[in-house]
Amino acid sequence: MKIDDIDRHLLQLLQEDSKVSVKDLASKLGLTKTPVYDRVRRLEESGMIKKYVAVLEQSMLPSYMVIFCSVSLESQKLESIESFRDAVLKFPEVLECYLMGGANDFLLKLIVKDLNDYHLFSSGKLAALSNISKIQSSFVLHEIKNSTILPIY
Repeated sequence: MKIDDIDRHLLQLLQEDSKVSVKDLASKLGLTKTPVYDRVRRLEESGMIKKYVAVLEQSMLPSYMVIFCSVSLESQKLESIESFRDAVLKFPEVLECYLMGGANDFLLKLIVKDLNDYHLFSSGKLAALSNISKIQSSFVLHEIKNSTILPIY
């Protein structure tokens, strides 16, 4: 889908605050409400705008740990990769999962309550999957930057 500079600006504004009114968007874009509404609807229908979410303030939530896991499989055959993918999709602890090129096959971003929960997840769920060769974990000590805003070129 082709987008123009107005679409880029609109997407930037919506990423910053998805609850902004069409009236405010129109004002910031120098348009009337109808073309702004039409653009938003077109971007939604095309799938470029996937969904709207609430970003929670971490300091107001019960404490938790963020952990990054690098996972290597014994076999990199397509069926092994798909089997791992299907299993990981079912784990609520996994926020993000990436198929990687390089030393490891997957990179997972996890959220768990504490080290004990991580132990239960890593040994009881992750290591219990077939075809797991190696799991290496890194624990987040302090979050420096966490953004949901994608740059639009």
